[in-house]
Amino acid sequence: MTARVAILAGAGGELGRTTAQKLAAAGFTVVGLDRNEDALKELPDGIRYEVGDPTDPVVAKSLVDRIAAEVGPPEVLVNTIGTYHLGDALDATPEDLRLMIDVNAGTALWLTQAVAPYLRERGSGAIVHVAARQGVEPTAGMATYSLSKAALVHLTRLLDLELRPLGIRVNAVAPQLIDTEKNRQFVPPEVLAHAVSPEAIADLVVYLVSDAAAPISGAVVPAYGA
Repeated sequence: MTARVAILAGAGGELGRTTAQKLAAAGFTVVGLDRNEDALKELPDGIRYEVGDPTDPVVAKSLVDRIAAEVGPPEVLVNTIGTYHLGDALDATPEDLRLMIDVNAGTALWLTQAVAPYLRERGSGAIVHVAARQGVEPTAGMATYSLSKAALVHLTRLLDLELRPLGIRVNAVAPQLIDTEKNRQFVPPEVLAHAVSPEAIADLVVYLVSDAAAPISGAVVPAYGA
């Protein structure tokens, strides 16, 4: 198998679909993962997908192993999976915190664990997670979300320390707000005016997994918009 395989988690979302298209245009054989099969069906022809919920570590490993066996060992992992919650720290519930940590940080860890053996075997590879500005700079009114994205930022840097000696690069992109159809439904126009397009984020991701970005690992690249 000679394909350069890229696994894209969260491929059913707007950012995921856009990133899938750009990875394919860059020469990767892309396999999208998402729990929403209907959303995956909107991927362009030629992009394979697998339905499953990578927030479950057993499912994440099963999906990655099947892709490696049927398509080829992965060279790249891109993780765009995330969710958010509004609310102050004093109003946070255990359920709020658990959901944010499980989805925004846990998924990144389980997917990395599943992919790393294949990258280690080849002696190279690149992983990119989508973090957020709120994980770098505390943001009032988004307590559990900020905590979970801060965990993802720290995880990215920890993974860099552990995996870089194996030839595996780990980076993250940190948008503040992405201009998606979903966000346009509730974000005020004056705030949305400063949002970053999915295409711009996808371009950053594709660069970070490219050979041109070979010296870059452990970076959390800000994509805060205007």
